[in-house]
Amino acid sequence: MKKSTQRRLLGLFMYGCLTVIIYFFALQVNFLWLFGNTPGFDELKHPPLATSSELYTADSVLIGKYYEENRSPVEFKDLSPVLVQALLATEDIRFFSHSGIDAVSILSSTWAALKGNPRGASTITQQLAKNLYKTRRKKAQGVVRYIPLVGTIVFKTKEWLTAIKLEIIYSKEEILALYLNTVSFGNNAFGIKVAASQYFNKSPRNLAHQEAALLVGILKATSTYDPVSNPENAKGRRDVVLSQMRKYDYIDQAGYEKYVAMPLGLSKSNENEEEENSYIRAAVRRWLAEWAEENNIDIYADGLRIYTTIDSRMQRYAEEAVSEQMETLQRRFNRHWQGEVPWRNDEGEPIEGYIEEQARALPEYKLLMEKFNNREDTVMAVLDIPREMTVFSWEGDTTLTMSPLDSLAYYASFLHTGVMSLEAATGHIKAWVGGIDFERFKYDHVDQARRQAGSTFKPFVYLTALDNGYSPCDKFRDKPVTINYVENGEAKSWSPQNSDWVFTGYDMSLRWAMGKSCNSVTAQLTEAVGWENVAEYAHKMGIQSPLKAIPSIGLGTNDVSLFEMVSAYAVFLNQGLRKDPVLVTHITDLEGNVIARFGPEPRRVLDTETGWLMLYMLRGGMEEPGGTSQALWEYDLWQNGNQIGGKTGTTSNYSDGWYIGVTKDLVTGVWVGASDRHVHFRNSATGEGSKTALPVFGKFMEKVYDDRSTGYTFGKFPEPDVKIKKKYNCRSYVPEPDTTGLDSMESDSTAAPDFF
Repeated sequence: MKKSTQRRLLGLFMYGCLTVIIYFFALQVNFLWLFGNTPGFDELKHPPLATSSELYTADSVLIGKYYEENRSPVEFKDLSPVLVQALLATEDIRFFSHSGIDAVSILSSTWAALKGNPRGASTITQQLAKNLYKTRRKKAQGVVRYIPLVGTIVFKTKEWLTAIKLEIIYSKEEILALYLNTVSFGNNAFGIKVAASQYFNKSPRNLAHQEAALLVGILKATSTYDPVSNPENAKGRRDVVLSQMRKYDYIDQAGYEKYVAMPLGLSKSNENEEEENSYIRAAVRRWLAEWAEENNIDIYADGLRIYTTIDSRMQRYAEEAVSEQMETLQRRFNRHWQGEVPWRNDEGEPIEGYIEEQARALPEYKLLMEKFNNREDTVMAVLDIPREMTVFSWEGDTTLTMSPLDSLAYYASFLHTGVMSLEAATGHIKAWVGGIDFERFKYDHVDQARRQAGSTFKPFVYLTALDNGYSPCDKFRDKPVTINYVENGEAKSWSPQNSDWVFTGYDMSLRWAMGKSCNSVTAQLTEAVGWENVAEYAHKMGIQSPLKAIPSIGLGTNDVSLFEMVSAYAVFLNQGLRKDPVLVTHITDLEGNVIARFGPEPRRVLDTETGWLMLYMLRGGMEEPGGTSQALWEYDLWQNGNQIGGKTGTTSNYSDGWYIGVTKDLVTGVWVGASDRHVHFRNSATGEGSKTALPVFGKFMEKVYDDRSTGYTFGKFPEPDVKIKKKYNCRSYVPEPDTTGLDSMESDSTAAPDFF
C-alpha cells in the first residue's frame, strides 16, 4: 500500500475518532440544546427512585403507605437466587461478562433483523438506564428528535453512555437490585418487594422457581401477561421463562417439567388496598403538610418511615365500637323515618326539592348542563334514569338498581361519626376514626368537620366561673330566664328552655347544674361571667374555630371540631396544662436515621386548682342527681372504684349527638350525626347524645379495659397537686320544688336554638 493511501486512511480514522469524541462531548453537554439532558455521574450516584413512605403505629404495625408508585426497595442479598437466574436467562445471559453494552447481542440482533426477525439487544444495565432516567422521554431529548433516524441514534447513544457510567459506579449485584427495584410488575406494583408480596404474599427472598419465573415473565408486557386479568397468557409466558432457565442449566429437565405443570398459585395480599382506605393515613398527611413543605419533603416519594402515636389495639377497638353502634343506630334511624323522608326544616316539614339541590352540587350535573344547553329538566330526567350500582351498606357492599337521584337520597340518610381518643399526659392520639367508611365517605369528622357542640361546650362556661371567683358549690336557681343583649347593633332577647321543658325551681350547685346539663343555670352563669369571657377561655383551652360571643355560646351554638374539643378537655385532666395533640412521634429516612421528632410543648393555661376542680365538675355527670352521663352505668366500667367524667351534647332538632368522656388516662370524644344538619332524629328518646354518641364511648372503653396489654386500667382520677382552697365537696339533694314566681314560658321561635 502506498504511503499516501496509508496517510489518507489514518487521517480518515483520526477524523472519525475526533468526530465520535466531539459527538459524545456535544451529547454530554447538550450542545446548543440539540440533544437534551444526559445524566451525569452525580445524578447516577443518587438515582431518582420514587420510594413509598410507610406509616406505622406506636406498637410498630404497618398501617399504610404514601406513594406515587408503590415501591419498597430491597438489596441484592434479599433476592432469591432463582429470581436472579430467571432474570439473567430471559433478559441478559452475559450480564456478568459485559460492561453495560453486549457487543455479541448487538451483532446477533442486527443479523436477525437483516433476516427479517428483529429482536432486542438491550442489556439489563441499558434497560435500567432507560427506565430509571427516562432517556427516551421528550423532556430528555433536544431538537434533534424531530429528525428521522437521528433522534433514535441519539437516545440509543444516551442509553449506552448511561449504561457504561452505571457499570463504573455500581457493582453488578447493585445494578440487578436497582433494576428489580425500578421496574413495574403491573397492578400498581413497582419493584420486586411489592410485587412478591402482592402476587404471592411472600418476600423476594422466598420466591420459588415458578413464582420467580412468573414475575420475570410479567416484565415483557405488564398488561398482556397480567396474571390476574390474563392468567393463561401469564402462564404461557412463565413457561417460556422456565424454558430459558432450562436452556442455560439453571434447572434440569425434571425440574422444568415439574414447574410448568404447576398452577399460577397466586396468593394476593392487600398490599395496595387498605393503605388508600384509611382515615389515619389521610389525617397524618394533613398533619405533616406544613412540616413537609417547610423541609422540602415529598412523603409520596422520599421513602420515609413515619411513626404515629396510634395504638393498633385501641384503633381496632374504636373501629369495632363504631361498627357495632352505628349499624344498630342506622337500623333505628331507618325505622324512625320508615315511609317518610328525613330531611326536614326547623318546623319538622319535608324540604321540597332537597335531593334536586344536592344534585346541583355534583360534577356530573355541571357536565350534563353543558351537554344539554342548560335545560335542567332534561338533566334531572337523565339523573333519574335507573342503573345498576354498588352501594355501601352495613351488611356489606350491595348491588342495587337505582338512579343517581335515588343514590343521593340513599346516602343522605346515613348517619356518620367521628371518634378520637387522646392520652392526656403525653398528648398522644391513641385512636382516630374519621367516619363509617373511608372508601365512600372520605370527609373526616374528627378534624375536618365542624358542628355545633351542644352542651359539650358548657364546661367552658363553668370554667370561666371557677377561674373568676366562683366555686362548685355556688348556687343558681333553675328558673325561667330572659337575657337581653345587643348583636350587631340590634336589640335582642333570648329565653332558653331546659331539655325537658321543665323549670324545677331548685337552687342548684354549679356542679349539679353542669352534671344535669341545666340550660337555665348555664344561661344565668354565662350572663354573670360574660359571654365574651367564655369565648376567650374556650380559645385559651384549644378551641381554634371562630366563636360568636352571644348569650347562647355556652349551649354550644358555635361550630367546632371534635379534635378541638378533645384537646380542650385534656387540659382538665392535666390540671391546667395544655398539650396540643400529637399524631406523629418521629420520622426516619430509608437508612433509619431520625430526621424529625415531634412532641407536645406544654404550657400552663389554668392554675392547678382550677384545672383539678373542672375535672371534679366533669365527674358530676355520673355522680350528681340526673347526671347526663349515667347511661354509662350499663357498661362494664366500674371495677376498683373506677371514676369517669364526661359531658353529653345534643343540638337543636337532634342534628348532632356528642359525648366526651374522661378517665384517669384518656380523653375520648365521639360525635354522631348525618352529613347534613337537616337530616336527624326527631325526639330525645332516639336522638340525644346519650343515645347516639355515649354508647360508642362505653363500648370502646369496655374493650380497652378488657385488654390488659393496652396498659390502661381502672382507677380514680389523680389527686390535686396543690391544696384546694375553694369549697367543692358539697352534697347535692333533690328538695321539694319552690315554684313561687315560676311562670310557664313558651320558647321564643326567633331566639337561638335550645341545646342540651
